[in-house]
Amino acid sequence: MDSSVTAPLYRDITDFAHDMPSWVQHLAEIWTELGLLLFGVLFITGWWRARRLGDGALALAVLAPVATGFGYVVSEVLKSVVDEERPCRAVAGAAASLVTCPPVGDWSFPSNHSAIAGAAAVALAIARPRLAWLTVPMALLMAFSRVFVGVHYPHDVAVGLLLGAAVSALAVAVLRRPAESLARTVRSSGAPVAAWASGPGAAPARRSRRRGKRH
Repeated sequence: MDSSVTAPLYRDITDFAHDMPSWVQHLAEIWTELGLLLFGVLFITGWWRARRLGDGALALAVLAPVATGFGYVVSEVLKSVVDEERPCRAVAGAAASLVTCPPVGDWSFPSNHSAIAGAAAVALAIARPRLAWLTVPMALLMAFSRVFVGVHYPHDVAVGLLLGAAVSALAVAVLRRPAESLARTVRSSGAPVAAWASGPGAAPARRSRRRGKRH
């Protein structure tokens, strides 16, 4: 990847970061890691909620972290092939990174954080479409924060987001039916642990009864 194309934008963003108040800088430093934990919280709450829903909802909730894992693995494989040096060492004249520059050998392209964020955002949005208003901005902010703190080029995070999102969507599409079948099987197994993990499922629909009037 030709890092010289986005190096000027990297300089502009890191200069902008150093012009920000210290509390904004600290917030970005926290968010660049904390954001991943918040996605984890959404995975857990999504699974807990899906325990009382249908087999399809449970399958999607369980697939969300699995699909995110696929996104990370593909990103990590690509990172080991490209071997792009981090901009906090490679870009001359750039402002110092707000966080410690990763060691040599921890390559830059693509951004694993962004890949995970993109994959999680898409998987959670598929499982619960109403969450897209939250997960998509979270992923975008996570990606931007990686450039803001100085450890990635803009193209690292852009490709990471798109790669993670694409892999995650593909994984959900391929595994959705098998996961739904597995959820159905687990719920019908009768095992106590399985019953707790999968939940009772959706409550049976109530059938309205028409009562005739006696004359």
